Amino acid sequence: MIWTVDEQLALSATGAVAAIQSGRLHATDYVATLLARAAALETLNALTVIDLDGALAAARRIDALPAEARARLPLAGLPVVVKDNINTVGLATSAGTPALQGFVPDVNARSVQRLLDAGAIILGKANMHELAFGITSTNLAAHAGPVRNPYDPALIPGGSSGGTAAAIAARIAPAGLGTDTGGSTRIPAALTGTAGFRPSVGNGGAERRYHDPDAVVPISHTRDTVGPMARNAADIALLDGVITGEGPLPAVALNGLRIGLPAPLWAGLAQDVEAVAQSAVKKLEAAGVVFVPVAMSELEDLNGMVGGPIAIHEARVDLEAWLAANHAPVQTVAELAARIASPDVRAIYDVVLAGTLDSRYEAALNHWRPRLQAYMAATFADERLDALLFPTTRLAAVPIDEINGSSTVSVDGAPAIDTMEAFLRNTDPASTSGIPGLSLPAGISAQGLPVGLELDGPLGSDRRLLAIGVAVEQLLGEVPPPVL
Repeated sequence: MIWTVDEQLALSATGAVAAIQSGRLHATDYVATLLARAAALETLNALTVIDLDGALAAARRIDALPAEARARLPLAGLPVVVKDNINTVGLATSAGTPALQGFVPDVNARSVQRLLDAGAIILGKANMHELAFGITSTNLAAHAGPVRNPYDPALIPGGSSGGTAAAIAARIAPAGLGTDTGGSTRIPAALTGTAGFRPSVGNGGAERRYHDPDAVVPISHTRDTVGPMARNAADIALLDGVITGEGPLPAVALNGLRIGLPAPLWAGLAQDVEAVAQSAVKKLEAAGVVFVPVAMSELEDLNGMVGGPIAIHEARVDLEAWLAANHAPVQTVAELAARIASPDVRAIYDVVLAGTLDSRYEAALNHWRPRLQAYMAATFADERLDALLFPTTRLAAVPIDEINGSSTVSVDGAPAIDTMEAFLRNTDPASTSGIPGLSLPAGISAQGLPVGLELDGPLGSDRRLLAIGVAVEQLLGEVPPPVL
């Protein structure tokens, strides 16, 4: 069978794997098509490294396998991109910061290795917000630069996993890996018409779904996690199953699902975002979903006591440990911070090094977070909810700030607020409480920009949450790709 370029670019991850497993599509042809796409769309700045020779060599190995062996590989020949803060052997892991430029780890992150063992092929490393401490992916380091949104290159793609999202939206790759501390897989997914998943983390021990010790340039071991990103929930479920070894998704029907609508996360939305989100709710309601308004009046106050103190305190301790464990070119956070290129990230690390929030850390970790976790669990249990649903972000993509990296935004003319605070408001509670969250495309706004809907589930409900996501996206349909 001869595939046109457009047919190859239209393939989802699941579709690409099926075509390669069956021999209908050669991995070499598919990888070559995507590498050419990456070169043609270089101005999006989605990738920091393209592994041209390595990807083609891996594709040739897949094509050379006996048909039976190729068919047994769950990700046979699937090209993926990996965020630049996730360890990859043979490919630089710089986290978008000058002090780590050109640093190549000795081992792969476990999540990366499991994808490779299943037959995946790394096309390259994805650009990101410097040190993952931002939501715009406007990286001002000379070797990285800002990532541009495929729907409008003057706008942010979200962050910090903006390069992974932009590559997927632009059809440079069908899937990839990001990381998520406060919303870094879900925010860029929402702003680029793609899907992003934050798996369960819980308290970071046995409840943690993905285990990647010392393999991600960290912010917070309490909050960080690798997360798959793709065009849809079905493709995310494919990657999640490989990483965790879990089986097929459970069967879920929309009719009869009880979905909570948390009032604080539906307040203060931009009108174009609210219009798309409410339209999606009406479609789901017509399909039999039972929507339950939930006040969650304590949510914002509880979350505010947890997130900042934990992330700011652990950023110093955890990053120093990573530098030592990985034999990085700098060995102290102070050395690394002295070379930070982006003003917004530099300001955060001034606080990190000053220890300004250290006095609040123990209370945040041992008092306020357990209260938040109990509050979330009680909400699901008391209301008998399968999930919570809300717009992933309060507003759609905003213009790139190439001077500061991130400054302030206004929601429909309201007083300006901090950009990171504005975009994190809805995604942060899942992060701080450790529960799973999935952002899906809800539709396109009147201004032609993607809008995302997030589903959060109880701790450990990851596969069921993904199954609900699959059912939702089958009803809502795909958003049109960007015109490039």
